[in-house]
Amino acid sequence: MRVATSQLYNRPASLMTRLTADADRTQIQIATGKKLLAPSDDPGAYLRLQGISRQSANDGAWAANIGMAQGLLAQTDTTLESVEAQLTRALELATQAANGTLSDTNRAAIGKELESIRDTLFGLANTMDVRGQPLFGGASGDVAYVKAADGSIDFAGSGEPSAIPIGEGTGVQGTVTGDRAFASGGSDMFAVLADFATALNAGGDVKAAADSALTGIKGSLESVTLARASAGARSARLELDADRLTAAGEAREDVRSALEDTDVTVAVTELQKTLTILQATQASFSKLSSLSLFDYL
Repeated sequence: MRVATSQLYNRPASLMTRLTADADRTQIQIATGKKLLAPSDDPGAYLRLQGISRQSANDGAWAANIGMAQGLLAQTDTTLESVEAQLTRALELATQAANGTLSDTNRAAIGKELESIRDTLFGLANTMDVRGQPLFGGASGDVAYVKAADGSIDFAGSGEPSAIPIGEGTGVQGTVTGDRAFASGGSDMFAVLADFATALNAGGDVKAAADSALTGIKGSLESVTLARASAGARSARLELDADRLTAAGEAREDVRSALEDTDVTVAVTELQKTLTILQATQASFSKLSSLSLFDYL
């Protein structure tokens, strides 16, 4: 059998080159923690990883929006809670003022406190959200409520609050409009308090005014309570959406890790095996290449 010199050298050299490349590749996989170093390593896995990456980016954006919506709803609830406290105090004062034994001076003092409550409510109604926009202003407007020269207070916003996207084709409103939160029927809390304070300051029989004020304040309290309940329901929904995104992200991470991450234990074992074969091949080639022509005869 004839053994060509080129065959004698080329085959072992090719094998050693391949083994060296395999060892280098495995070492890189261990060092980087990634078993896929190029798309050509596994085109199918690479395409799946690209899809996972896009979905993770999308969900990251949804999660950020959910966080913003939760912050707005929390601010809405806190502000409405303060409004409830003010209206509850106004209800107590209206009940006291309805007492026929009070003097005009006492009623005038109650009227002054109601005016102070009205001013506080005006400030709460114009609360700015974390984005610097009016919390209760609806879709537009620099402020939610404006005060005219005669002291009357009116809603200045328009439309519904813009929905914050929290998923594909899904959005949620982060607050409520002022006219929905603070109005009851055809009146609102500012008009109710202003009319009653005027009646108290005028003196005389205030029974009819007190009855009207009690009805109006109770209606405003009911509106605020309903607005808080609506905000609470949306907050609960957002908690579920946030949990869903978290679970989906964890599942994607498991898939990504299985496709991309290096199993260090397996890789180290494979590296040791490759290096052992490489060393044996190098030793065999060294012995083979040192033989003279007389050793073949």
